Amino acid sequence: MQKVKVKNLHKQTMEERLNTLRAGVLGSNDGILTVVGVLVSVAAATTDQFTILIAGLSDLLACAFSMASGEYASVSTQKDTERAAVAKEEGLLKMDWDGEVSAVRAYYQEKGLSEKTAQSIAEDLMAKAPLKTIVRVKYDIELGYYLNPWDAAFASLFAAALGGILPLMAMILAPAGLKLYATILAVILSSALTGYISSKLGDGLVKVAVIRNIVIGLITITIHYGVGRLF
Repeated sequence: MQKVKVKNLHKQTMEERLNTLRAGVLGSNDGILTVVGVLVSVAAATTDQFTILIAGLSDLLACAFSMASGEYASVSTQKDTERAAVAKEEGLLKMDWDGEVSAVRAYYQEKGLSEKTAQSIAEDLMAKAPLKTIVRVKYDIELGYYLNPWDAAFASLFAAALGGILPLMAMILAPAGLKLYATILAVILSSALTGYISSKLGDGLVKVAVIRNIVIGLITITIHYGVGRLF
């Protein structure tokens, strides 16, 4: 039993870490694209460094706090949904015990066990920990363990700020004739990094993810530069 508790705790910890990393990667990618979009648009329309700095910094802060609030709301909603599911199953355990046992039996039958064996396992588990068993079987929820919305929010906040500050520094600190090129390079490097991390987290193809992020970054620069030159 102690081993099972440790295993469940480890699983929950890994889920929290992956969720935090996911929020960080998304925040970083969003920070890169939104900030560089504003920077290139403004830089194409004016050469005033203070105007470019204020525009880029304002967008960076807005993007970071927007991503953080979005992640907080998203994870909080998930947490509330899981709690509602647990409350629902508490009621069903009182009103339809046999139906809940049947649900657990069906779960193990789908895993390839015989009806007799599945029934025996279901009765044993439900006798020991009914609520924990039914929410795990039906919803893949570990009772008492919920994702922390604050972790996701802060990860997204800092990642978005970090992603956005790289092109901002390139645009502000690079020599006058190299500002656009320095910004493009900063976007390529940072987009490649977020693509690499996201592919590793999702067990995807690294090359595809990196190229996709770089292409999206370059398209973003092209579109916003065109808008800036137009106006």
